[in-house]
Amino acid sequence: MSVRIGINPLTWTNDDMPALGAETPLEVCLSEGKEAGYAGFELGQKFPRTPEILGPILDVHGLSLVSGWYSSNLLERSVDDEIEAMQPHLHLLKTLGATAMVFCETSRCVHGEMETPVRNRPQMSPAEWPVFLERLNEVAEYLETQGVSMAYHHHMGTVIETEADVDRMMQGAPAVGLLLDSGHLTFAVGDPVAVAKRYADRIKHVHCKDIRKSVMLDAKNRNLSFLQAVLNGTFTVPGDGCVDYPSIFAVLKESNYEGWLVVEAEQDPSIAHPLTYAKLGYANLTKLCSDAGISVAL
Repeated sequence: MSVRIGINPLTWTNDDMPALGAETPLEVCLSEGKEAGYAGFELGQKFPRTPEILGPILDVHGLSLVSGWYSSNLLERSVDDEIEAMQPHLHLLKTLGATAMVFCETSRCVHGEMETPVRNRPQMSPAEWPVFLERLNEVAEYLETQGVSMAYHHHMGTVIETEADVDRMMQGAPAVGLLLDSGHLTFAVGDPVAVAKRYADRIKHVHCKDIRKSVMLDAKNRNLSFLQAVLNGTFTVPGDGCVDYPSIFAVLKESNYEGWLVVEAEQDPSIAHPLTYAKLGYANLTKLCSDAGISVAL
């Protein structure tokens, strides 16, 4: 088995808070990411969204397209409407060789609202859950026919946030693949190691985000929004916080996970120097892979 190591551009420039890193051009993100050792990038706000334009840009830097976030609204529209809405995004991923779509239900989400405490996130009613799961499963089945797996991203401030939410989704939508995000599960008081073990054969993508525990606890104590927690420095690159990555990587090794490991750690680039943290994240991930007996493909 082997994995590839990629990075999300929010190390340099943030999609939820565009003012963070607004002055940093895409060229800097890509060149520094390559310098740090990464084999590919996820999409960000500064990336062209047509394969004819983006493909040559990535090729110049010797980088692959890892995947890209898709905001779903299945609580508010039909499966057919959702599939139609995702076509440009799906076309981009397929054309440039990405095999997993970062998928998140964003109906009524609050993670992009600076003044809304993250604990005020939306929750589905008992009547909404079965409708949502049926629709989600249909979309996942469709994506598989297109050669792209759904990698569902449980995310703070959304309807699928907690470990219990993840369990209910995975049990009720068997076609859905999981994006394991260690940082979001930890923030949501979940156990990423236990979740990885339960759904090892359905993990399609891995986001490696670490947590500064004392900062996280302070954010919870002061009832902060997700964005305020980001600005305070709750998140960091893997190996720089409290997440038990050796145990997670032992699960990935045992399950023969073959996919991307992506550094995705929201920080203020004016405080957390992007290249410094990109290099730290890559060094820590390669060591974790080596210690777990996981080979890394370039």
